[in-house]
Amino acid sequence: MADRHLALVLHDVAPETWPDYAEFVARVDDLARTHGPIPITWLVVPDFHHRSDCRLDDTFLDRMHGRLAAGDELALHGCYHSDDAPPPRTPRDWFMRRFYTWEGEFYALDEHQAADRLDKGIALFRSQAWPLTGFVAPAWLMSEGTRRALAKRDFAYTSDPQHLYTLPDFTPLEAPGLVWSARSAWRRGMSRLVNETQRWRSRQAPLLRLGLHPVDMRHASVREYWLTTLERLLVAGRRPITKRDWIARQHHRESQAA
Repeated sequence: MADRHLALVLHDVAPETWPDYAEFVARVDDLARTHGPIPITWLVVPDFHHRSDCRLDDTFLDRMHGRLAAGDELALHGCYHSDDAPPPRTPRDWFMRRFYTWEGEFYALDEHQAADRLDKGIALFRSQAWPLTGFVAPAWLMSEGTRRALAKRDFAYTSDPQHLYTLPDFTPLEAPGLVWSARSAWRRGMSRLVNETQRWRSRQAPLLRLGLHPVDMRHASVREYWLTTLERLLVAGRRPITKRDWIARQHHRESQAA
């Protein structure tokens, strides 16, 4: 696996959700003492559910500055991570916005609305002098208006469950992901089966993403699955990398080949 990487990605990062992640991150840092650096990509929500404004929590901001200094990446993950649009009107929209997720913030936004929320997130990063190259929509759901607004801003990449996309042209790059739905027992049971199948099918993928959510941390079996899977991939030779750095490597290879 000389050229195979993994990206450890923590979703829904905000002052409110930090306590969910604290123990897990400490254990990842412990693994790094044995296996070498394990950089993390943190998907930061500026004001999670309108009740967890990052700018008002100095302890959280200091923590994120510390992670950046240690080699981690911060990416923008929506603005509020809540779907505030009018109720769905079609069966497909109901399925996507009520069954698949209640948090598809950018699923139903027009370009102006999406631009406003993107710019609020960009303003947070600028106020803290945080480098910003990536945007990931909550639940990976984006309207066409969101895609147009995103393409007009200075981001290097976005993603969905199976790909990273270089911006502004949305060129797809293979990057399959493992992700759990841990909200109920039956979802957790299915997630284990789906993730193990995906891990096997993706064993030759150049980048494998581990996409974790705060709810995962509230179930010991899921939390242990992630730690075990992470260590198994490290032992098998996958090298940890942030999404930002992996995209930079692809650009470097393209420039050398040109």
